[in-house]
Amino acid sequence: MERNINEILFDTINFLKFKQEHTSYDIFENYIDRNILTDEDIKINITLIENQNTEENLKTQAVKDKVIKRVSKEISLLREDWMDCGTIDELNKKICKCQKCPLGKTRKNFVFGTGNPDAGVVVVGEAPGADEDMQGKPFVGRAGQLLTDILKAINFSRDEVFICNILKCRPPGNRNPMPEEINLCEPYLFKQLELIKPKFILAVGTFAAQTLLKKKEPLGKLRGQFYDFEYEGGVAKLMVTFHPAALLRNPNWKRPTWEDVQLFRKEYDKE
Repeated sequence: MERNINEILFDTINFLKFKQEHTSYDIFENYIDRNILTDEDIKINITLIENQNTEENLKTQAVKDKVIKRVSKEISLLREDWMDCGTIDELNKKICKCQKCPLGKTRKNFVFGTGNPDAGVVVVGEAPGADEDMQGKPFVGRAGQLLTDILKAINFSRDEVFICNILKCRPPGNRNPMPEEINLCEPYLFKQLELIKPKFILAVGTFAAQTLLKKKEPLGKLRGQFYDFEYEGGVAKLMVTFHPAALLRNPNWKRPTWEDVQLFRKEYDKE
């Protein structure tokens, strides 16, 4: 019975995420004890409010486009142990054996993230590659060395920032992350942000940018500007730039990346 109810809730969440492209919605919920589920517990009132293209909405749309809010309670209606963690190390121990999606069975190592647990800057990539899967650390291959050099060029060391990915496990063959994998794994990232409380986020690559910003525009249209990114307990300034692996394939993108990270450092120094 519990499994069937959880599946219904999961399908409901996915439906609402799909519906979000055309509607806005509010979810009013009771916390659910996974060990004691009764008919009275499973009462979720969902109000769908159709978007109105009113004059007021049109006037404020430009502002809203740069204010992004992502918190864990938007993603899951079920309480899990890791949601109550108070430190980064505790969170890692709680989720490092995750088997929610098939990637848990094909990975060699869970790639949680590394760096300063109180960092002012968090770098978010797409997913672990072969080197990362082997070592259990993010950005350790050729692209990782280039990221280290980029950070060093704007006076950040790897130990000073925190580096992680949208997905914590390597997709086979380094294929692109699948939507269901992102849906299951991104709450872990939002919990990391909640615990670290960064003031700045650098999203590298298309999947990191589109996932965090909830936008479908290509990276070229998202980069070169800051977004106000709200997470549980804080707000960070988020900037998008090219993934280091993309720079290895296309050196022509190095110049715009350099412009992005210089602007990123300049804004950081202001704070």
